[in-house]
Amino acid sequence: MEIKKGIAVSPGVAIGPAFLLDAEGLQVRERFIAPGSYPRELERLENALRAAADDARREQARVAEKMGTQYAAIFAAHAMMIEDPGFRQEIQSLIRDQGYTAEYAVSRVVRRRIKKLESLEDAYLAARSSDLLDLQRRILRHLVGEQTGGLGQLSHPIVLLAHDLTPSQTAQLDRQKVRAFATEAGGRASHTAIMAGVLEIPAVVGLGRFLADVSPGDLVIVDGNRGLLILDPDEETREAYERTRKSFVSLEKSLLEEKDLPAVTRDGVRVLVFGNIEFPAEAAHCVERGAEGVGLYRTEFLYLDKKEDPSESEHFEAYLQVVRVMGSRPVVIRTLDLGADKFSGVVNPATQERNPFLGVRSIRLCLRNLSLFKTQIRAILRASAFGDVRLMFPMISTLMELRQAKMILADVMDDLQEQGIAFNRQIPVGTMIEVPSAAIMAPELAREVSFFSIGTNDLIQYVLAADRTNENVADLYNAGDPAILRLLDYVIKAAQQAGVEVNVCGEMSGEPLYTMLLIGLGIRQLSVAPQNIPEIKRIIRSITVEEARRVAQEALELDNARDIKNLLRDRARRVIPEFFD
Repeated sequence: MEIKKGIAVSPGVAIGPAFLLDAEGLQVRERFIAPGSYPRELERLENALRAAADDARREQARVAEKMGTQYAAIFAAHAMMIEDPGFRQEIQSLIRDQGYTAEYAVSRVVRRRIKKLESLEDAYLAARSSDLLDLQRRILRHLVGEQTGGLGQLSHPIVLLAHDLTPSQTAQLDRQKVRAFATEAGGRASHTAIMAGVLEIPAVVGLGRFLADVSPGDLVIVDGNRGLLILDPDEETREAYERTRKSFVSLEKSLLEEKDLPAVTRDGVRVLVFGNIEFPAEAAHCVERGAEGVGLYRTEFLYLDKKEDPSESEHFEAYLQVVRVMGSRPVVIRTLDLGADKFSGVVNPATQERNPFLGVRSIRLCLRNLSLFKTQIRAILRASAFGDVRLMFPMISTLMELRQAKMILADVMDDLQEQGIAFNRQIPVGTMIEVPSAAIMAPELAREVSFFSIGTNDLIQYVLAADRTNENVADLYNAGDPAILRLLDYVIKAAQQAGVEVNVCGEMSGEPLYTMLLIGLGIRQLSVAPQNIPEIKRIIRSITVEEARRVAQEALELDNARDIKNLLRDRARRVIPEFFD
């Protein structure tokens, strides 16, 4: 049994067979063959080994011609390894004696050899493990073919393991077949992590290298509560996690029974709990879990896997679908936040940017592409005629950007009015506070808008200079850092002084650890992933505002994230032990 520690991004526990998806999207087959079918499997293996060796020798010839024989030697070595009788016999034995598929047998043998190499104290030999992985890919390509998807073709539930998943790949996962996923790369607030929460699939990211330690079909456990991936669990661990899984399901059931109770503190203060959504269908999930509206409707999904801009009609229908489901509840629609790690093929910038997180993204992109921007604004305004729709601009970094965006909004309003198209002329307009400059300018921005929404995901990464998708700086990306708390305190006070509503819509708002802190800082609106709504509402009903204020004041006086998180965990455990014990 091996235990890998990563970053918990979507709660829950899942136990099941591993399904490996490598960086090239290559799938591997199931673990066992039908009884008595090993002769056909041995033939498949032989054909694949022969083809893989031929590939390596052709590669050797091409490289020798272009770069010289010394550079082609590695491919000659690959061919020799593939044709090694001992390598072949080891794989054949697993097929014949254990009933493994050729794919699984190849993976077992290769990974066994990788483990031996990496156990040596010779760095040069240990580094040769990459050659073995390349060898495995060559053979598997001929066994399973070049595949770049097919997760929708799964015949049984699995646990998906990969180096990384794109947001669009994650969005396409079938919750009935993919019990959980774990990735080597990624961070707490990466968009893949957010999508896992949306789909309510237990997930752990940022585990570092582990794919070399597992073979397809191996039993694994994903603990999305504590950020663990357990490979080949022993019986005792498996039974313990089965009990944990059942307990988690029971807790979720009890929370759902309370979903319609209002989020009112023990001393009578009402807190509004909204839902964050990525797709229109999630609006129903928000209602089912007791949301009092949609606090963040991300609209980038309209651009996933598209070759051309979505039309105004497509925008409008997507917004109207949510508005109709939510009825009289408010729906905050954020204008496009494309760019950085969310570029689609439709709106890529003309030139490749060295640092897209600090480049043309979000509102900057929209202000440079007025046709794109106005199309979306028209659709949002049209939807405002059918319900309580509110419009929000993301990634505002200067007062001038906000004023430019509002001028374009006014222009679109005039156009719609001239055309006789109904819309709400008094639509509430807000801005996200997710850039340090916006937080610092909060008093001035508050005079320009109806509400603030603090996007902690980006705010944390920009304040702490820690990429939220990079597992190597995951320890720095910390919502409990004193710099973050002090900036939140400043923004909230600026909003209160201006009489402007303020919401928190980042991942921080959905973490039970921070609920008391945020209430104590003065937040009276939270927007969280739908699955977290009942949990956050129960926490609010379990505390008093005075308790929360004391916790916030104590936290603001501390000077490091570790002490702050220990404080928050201790105070929360006293009030709601079921979430922290």
